[in-house]
Amino acid sequence: MSDSSRHPRVVVITGASAGVGRATAQEFAAHGWCVGLVARGRAGLEGARADVERRGGTALIVPADVADAEAVAQAAQTVMDRWGRIDLWINAAMVTVLAPVSDITPDEFRRVTEVTYLGQVYGTQAALRHMHRQGRGTIVSIGSALAYRGIPLQAPYCAAKFATRGFLDALRAELLHENSPVRLTEIHLPAVNTPQFDWARNKMPYKAQPVPPIHHPEAIAHAIYRAALEAPREVWLAGSAVQAILADAAAPALVDKVLARQGYSGQQTEEPDDDRPDNLFEPMDDQVDYGASGRFGEAARPHVSAYRPARLRAGAAAIACLVTYGVVRRLFDLKEKDRNTRSSR
Repeated sequence: MSDSSRHPRVVVITGASAGVGRATAQEFAAHGWCVGLVARGRAGLEGARADVERRGGTALIVPADVADAEAVAQAAQTVMDRWGRIDLWINAAMVTVLAPVSDITPDEFRRVTEVTYLGQVYGTQAALRHMHRQGRGTIVSIGSALAYRGIPLQAPYCAAKFATRGFLDALRAELLHENSPVRLTEIHLPAVNTPQFDWARNKMPYKAQPVPPIHHPEAIAHAIYRAALEAPREVWLAGSAVQAILADAAAPALVDKVLARQGYSGQQTEEPDDDRPDNLFEPMDDQVDYGASGRFGEAARPHVSAYRPARLRAGAAAIACLVTYGVVRRLFDLKEKDRNTRSSR
């Protein structure tokens, strides 16, 4: 169906009031989609609605906390009642805590897990119920390079992203078993310039920052749009994410040591972080609209490359085979040379 169809396509985006979710809503609106905006913060949602309408899309605000399964299910039903279909569901909501494991409370661990992991589960289940009846649909999970490699100071977030990958692997196999037409795509992100670093709970002495290189949320949103339409199994965005994932696969102990040395300073600026509110349990954008971008715009890159892991792994396997063949061939040649030497004596 083209963007100019008389029946515009419908996308639901969780975490749509700010950051990557907000930028993604803008991107889909620019292509004429109807956009269901799911988040907690009223001011952020109103700002997102204005963005969508300004870019030519049609918006529907659906306030909900993704940690509440019933609220997410009702959000999906509200969209169905309005437009009669859900073509695409994007799970982008997240929260995090910056602190060592020993300083994180059980309630904080629980909250990050409920939003960042279970929020994806509940969103996926809500979308599936309607997509199975429709006989079509695509579900997109917004993940991270940290779904493959845990880093210090973000254990709850990393664990939630790892759990989401396991959940999606299991679901993907079930959909294949059922011959389901529903498509499932994971998009793993690099560091992005979003308001997250000003409203995430931070127990460290200095202000939080994304680990460079940093990318503009609009560049990420453009890549998400393309990937959502094509629906490959996975997409890794930016060379930095690819390097982190493959480096950990090849030499995890070495990566442990690098992160032990650089993981703390790399996630903090040199500016002290005063005691401030955060969005872990209550939205920060209920009264103030923070928009899509954070405070690292000058350092952010305007473009991002997209990589298909299947192709990268195939290439890596080919290289490994060639190297192995070369080593074996070299050993064979040496043995033949040695045998010929002995026989000529």
